[in-house]
Order: sequence, then C-alpha cells, then structure tokens
Amino acid sequence: MFIINLFTLHTHLMLSRWTHSHAEPSNAWEETVSARLGPLHLESNDVFVLDHSDVYLGICLPLPRRKNSRWQRHTLQLGYRACRGEEQVRQAGVEKQLVALEGFFGRDELEAASHYQIEPVISNREQLSLLEKRRLPQQIACWLKVDTGMHRLGFAPAEAAAAHARLASCASVRPPIRLMTHLASADDLQDSATANQLQLFLPLISQLGGEISIANSAALLGWPQTHYDWVRPGIMLYGASPLLGGSGERHELKPVMTLSSRLIAVNQCRRGDRIGYGGSWCCPEEMPVGVVAIGYADGYPRHAPAGTPLLVNGSRVPLVGRVSMDMVTVDLRGQPQARVGDPVVLWGRGLPAEEIAEAAGTISYELFCGVTQRVKFSEEELG
Repeated sequence: MFIINLFTLHTHLMLSRWTHSHAEPSNAWEETVSARLGPLHLESNDVFVLDHSDVYLGICLPLPRRKNSRWQRHTLQLGYRACRGEEQVRQAGVEKQLVALEGFFGRDELEAASHYQIEPVISNREQLSLLEKRRLPQQIACWLKVDTGMHRLGFAPAEAAAAHARLASCASVRPPIRLMTHLASADDLQDSATANQLQLFLPLISQLGGEISIANSAALLGWPQTHYDWVRPGIMLYGASPLLGGSGERHELKPVMTLSSRLIAVNQCRRGDRIGYGGSWCCPEEMPVGVVAIGYADGYPRHAPAGTPLLVNGSRVPLVGRVSMDMVTVDLRGQPQARVGDPVVLWGRGLPAEEIAEAAGTISYELFCGVTQRVKFSEEELG
C-alpha cells in the first residue's frame, strides 16, 4: 500500500490574489516514487498511499482513477486519519482500498466503514469493544496496530495476541487481519530506536502471521529490513526527504507541489527605509523592494526570517521584513528588472521545501499541510 500524492498545485488567492499552489502529480509523482521502487526492489510490495490532511485529500483523488498507470502492478491503498471524509473519496469514484489510520471514533463512523468498505486500524480497547457489540450489514477488513515505541496509538506487544484473537472472533470482521506498527525515529539512521522497535515486533509477526506493514517514507529509504507486504510512503511522494538533513534531490525524489504567487508591487526604497511591521528590516542602500501576494493566512510560515529564499522569475531573492497576513516583501537588488505581475515561487520546482522549512525552523510536512483553503489548487498533467 502506498499513500501517494502526485499533483501539481496552483494556489490562486481570492479575487486579485495570484498565489498558486502547483502540485505536479500524475507523471512527476510516478517518476519520483518509481525511481525509488526500482533501486529498493519493492516490485513485490503493495503500496499504501498515506493522506494525512484535507489538503492532501484534494490532491490524491486522481491517481487511483488513472488508466495505464505503472502503479497498476501494485495494489494501491489509500490511508486517511479516520473514517470521516472517506465517503468523499468513494463518492469521487475511487474504488481502491481505503484505510482509516486512526480507526473509527464512534458508532456512526463504524457503520460508515461498513457501508463504504473502509478498513479501520484498531488501536484501542474501546474500538475493539464496539466492534464486538455491533453486527454490521457488511463485514469489514481490519488492521491491528501494535505500539512498539511511538507510544501514541496501538496495543502493547504483550497485549497484541489477545487483541488479535478478539478481533478475529468478531462476526463483523472479515479475515485475514493485517498487522502494522509505526516507527518513531526512522528519519535518524544513527538512532537505535528503529532496531529496538523491530525487535519487539518480529516475534508477533512469527506468532500471528498475516500481511505486515512497517515501513514509512524514512524506512523505505534507510531501513530495508522493514520492507514487508505493505509499505507506506507519505512525504516522499511530494519529493521531500524524510531523513534528517536529507534532500529530495539526493534521494532521486522530484518535488510535485509548487506554491507560487506574483509580485503585486515594486517599490523604490531609500537607504534607511524600514520594511514591514515593526520595521524589523532596514534598507542598507537605495534599492527595489518587491511585494508578493502571499502571507501566513495562505500558509506561508509567519516565522520565516529575513534571508529565506524565494524565486522571482526563476532567480533567488531573499525575504526581507516580517511575513504578514497577506503579503511578504523581497529584496530585488538581484532582480532589478522585476515588474508587477512577475511569477514568484515560494517552494517547489527549483526551490526545495526542505530549505524553506529549515529556514523557518519547521519541517516540510508542516508547509505542505499548512496551505489554506483560500489558496486555489490545480493539477497539471506533465509529459
């Protein structure tokens, strides 16, 4: 199973705003992940495409419906947080397997899982008890999650066999039951936590059998011993590296989401002019300062400091002054020919999201998930 998002997003802000979130899905995405599948020898693994946010939801729908996709040789499964919203995916025409990573939060969602044939991940006693009490109209396939070290969701290894037996005896559960766990520190190849988690999980694989899923994006790149029946790529599908200090390019990953906007003003400022709220940046000389139609209300990180790079007409320019709600300002001394209407890339093709995230003291996942609803998304077919 792969949780995959392959789209080129164009984010257009409302009315006069020109911000674009450009996500290059289809071809670019397939090239990105397929470039890794070959070297990783994952041809026999099924792919679990993980989708953790509403932003991703709108992006991942086209992929499972594409004809003549190289992914047809894999079983493609889409993974979401919970049963909420999965019905939107079904109604959009997606017939692939759907997995609710946090299971169901109550009776209504359990009924929806049966109706739409969504596979919940069972991770606590309350979910297990509800399943035992309800006789569903249609049986559902289930996953059992084991907590081997993340300490968020899942049954303790000592409780897993009993939970598995209870789940297997539920009349509403369709066998076989699949097992999964989640790696807490796979992004750090020097951390022994991953090996410790595997040591706890491997005996359960031998004892309980069934199909297994362990590997997330980081484990796909760095821990081949975790590549079991199903693999769960997430952030790597966007072309970003899941490894500490890594870059997508280093791992043959191509960015598939580009957030872009345009210049809405070019001001000729004097030496000593203070830019933006609080006047935190002072012009060292006479210089052009550009104003870009994007801000933290669109999902650009407010804490991005002066010097964070953007692309104007494909060339790097530094951010100056504070990020405001609707606008950011840039030093155009390196692009003196820039004019109102010229394109600006905030991250994506030519400007890795990892670099922007590092400058802002965050991670690229937060950038991808933080793009807001007022940004217009579009998909571009490449190739």
